[in-house]
Amino acid sequence: MNFQKAIAELKSSSVAWSETATANRFFFFGLLGAALIFVLDQMTKLWILYVIELPLQPGGRIEISSIFDLTYVENTGASFGMLAGSAGSRVILSIISTIVAVGLIIWLGAMRRRIAAAGAAFIIGGALGNLYDRVAYGYVVDFLDFSGLSFPWVFNVADASINIGVALLLLDAWLSREKQPSAGT
Repeated sequence: MNFQKAIAELKSSSVAWSETATANRFFFFGLLGAALIFVLDQMTKLWILYVIELPLQPGGRIEISSIFDLTYVENTGASFGMLAGSAGSRVILSIISTIVAVGLIIWLGAMRRRIAAAGAAFIIGGALGNLYDRVAYGYVVDFLDFSGLSFPWVFNVADASINIGVALLLLDAWLSREKQPSAGT
């Protein structure tokens, strides 16, 4: 296959995807949901950084209750601080976040199930929220601390959204598997 033929096929499949996606109501609502999650995530982080008087050094804390605190963490890793490391890990995690968001947006264009579209929206919004932090600050701002419940990680709205999205995709897969007729019927 030559280069010009590959470009023509890519253009043709892109046009077909675009027509399918724009006709799909779940695509529009999924993108809107992802945008709302991104905005909510960024607003809560700006609130932590500039509005409340949370000590902005790592580990700075405001005690709210026996189970919940606001604790400032500069997370250089993935969700819940996993894979924390150097600038190299920041670049790798940024690339992964971009690939996941773009892949889910492409998949969202073809989705026909509400729960799956909602799951994709949560993951896209969360991935883009944390990606923005990595690019803008060099780390992700985490602040939700449920250590009073023996939950060891401090997280943010984006992290929670990604986990909710994964749970919704798993629920959708389970529900759609349950609806498929068995081979014997």
